[in-house]
Amino acid sequence: MKIKVDQNLCIGCGLCCGICNEVFRMNEHEKAEAYQPANDDNQSAVQDAIDSCPVSAIAWED
Repeated sequence: MKIKVDQNLCIGCGLCCGICNEVFRMNEHEKAEAYQPANDDNQSAVQDAIDSCPVSAIAWED
């Protein structure tokens, strides 16, 4: 399952990386990115990251 991080909204707080570093990392612009798709094992952690994002920059992709 793919995840999208809106680079225009992301403030680079790193919260998502702390919650699920299997999917999220900081890029060269100090913004979060989803570098791996979610799987059955980390789907709950990804949802926690989505729910915890202070600027709602993360969403599931269709």
